[in-house]
Amino acid sequence: MDIPRHWRLKKQRYALVGEVCGHCEAKVFPPRDICPECGEEAKTLYQFSGKGEVYSYTTVYEAPAGFEESAPYTIAMVKLAEGPLVTAQLTDLETREVKVGMPVEMVTRKLRNATDERGMLVYGYKFRPVVG
Repeated sequence: MDIPRHWRLKKQRYALVGEVCGHCEAKVFPPRDICPECGEEAKTLYQFSGKGEVYSYTTVYEAPAGFEESAPYTIAMVKLAEGPLVTAQLTDLETREVKVGMPVEMVTRKLRNATDERGMLVYGYKFRPVVG
């Protein structure tokens, strides 16, 4: 990942910042400037709570390049409390069985090691089960 792109995506990857439409109030993640609901501008930043539930999931056994050391791992579609669906890796599962509807919360974790000569570690959001 190049450095300028890293800084451009920092709020989105580390803090789950998206946008809210000023016309229809739809919450948008990832940010895309145009509301997918009404087609109007959606440039107002919005901080998502990071709370949600598992909408769907699968386990990856044959990981793509850069993610081999994590395999096997579980990827989920998470429906955020505010509405949007996001795809993310589940973490901190230990022996918990993943189920549709399971409450989860966003955490920042290492995603992968960079494969270039800079060796930059790449961090971003993952989701873990809500305990308690």
